[in-house]
Amino acid sequence: MRIILTGGGTGGHIYPALAIAEQCREQGIKAEFLYIGGKRGLETKIVPEAKIRFESIDITGFRRSLFSLENIRTINRFIQGVKISKKLIREFRPDIVIGTGGYVCGPVVYAAAKLGIPTLVHEQNAIPGLTNLFLSGYASTVAVSFEDALSRFKRAKRVLFTGNPRATMVQHADRERGLASLGLPADSQIVLMVGGSRGARALVEAMVQAAPLLQQKPDVHYVFVTGEIYYDEIYERIGEAVDTIPTNLHILPYIPNMPEVLAATSLLIGRAGASSLAEITSLGTPSVLIPSPNVTNNHQEANALALKKAGAAEMLLERDLSGASLVAIVDRIMNDEQERKRMSEASSMLGTPQAAFLLLEEMQRLIAEQKADRH
Repeated sequence: MRIILTGGGTGGHIYPALAIAEQCREQGIKAEFLYIGGKRGLETKIVPEAKIRFESIDITGFRRSLFSLENIRTINRFIQGVKISKKLIREFRPDIVIGTGGYVCGPVVYAAAKLGIPTLVHEQNAIPGLTNLFLSGYASTVAVSFEDALSRFKRAKRVLFTGNPRATMVQHADRERGLASLGLPADSQIVLMVGGSRGARALVEAMVQAAPLLQQKPDVHYVFVTGEIYYDEIYERIGEAVDTIPTNLHILPYIPNMPEVLAATSLLIGRAGASSLAEITSLGTPSVLIPSPNVTNNHQEANALALKKAGAAEMLLERDLSGASLVAIVDRIMNDEQERKRMSEASSMLGTPQAAFLLLEEMQRLIAEQKADRH
């Protein structure tokens, strides 16, 4: 099987594509991959590290001001991107092209559709991005992570609920290894607060405000993941706020084995990005979600609402976030074991550990259908 993957900008678009590649390997399918990404996104680093051939095209998104010079440049980049994509597709001769979101998917999937190659688009969020909405009129299949998104692709030939393939990659994470990596006993309760790989200013400010309130809560371990860019500043500020950092407060710049730590977590506090939600629902982790207000279409709030509606999470809007409001909601949940259990069960019900398998099954169906049509 020969597969072109495309998706870029953020890890939320890249990791689902890599999860599909990993599923092929785990199923023993002999597959050759080409990843086409943008020149500026995280894919330029992440994909080569995954030992997958990487090619790039220059593409940007549209600005809000429709008749701007930059939008004219974007149209030209799209046209050039289609030309380059067609050249790469003809050279690689893929059986299928899979797009997982981001601007770069536009020219690549569009080019494949125009060349008669089967195409599959995967949408991670509850509210679809503009690129995937555009591509839904050309793709063979659109797969979604949230059932609420099924009705949003009215132009699509086929829409399929699969969940997020990232969930498949974390379902067997080892809780004991997660605790050991933090140096904590096996019976520890953990509240994990994650500001994201690059940090999130509002969340780390809440960490600083919350720190003095945690000294009276020795039975719970609080793990603050600041992001590398904020670590030194936050460590120093918390140190000033509490004189001595309590032994139940652990401040880290990042966690390399996040799925294992999530498996050991009693309650997660963090953003509502699609990949993160795929991980916590696959593991059945209860959460307090603070959606970023600075994302396209406010899609993180829609993601968080889907979990809140199911009873798997509480949602705290950033405008209402403070150290005191955060500690209050954490105390309420951590002091109610039955509530945490209900949230965990609801989270697990939303989990889609079979997502990557379902996508692989759909890929094989599309390829077989194409071969049958040729004969």
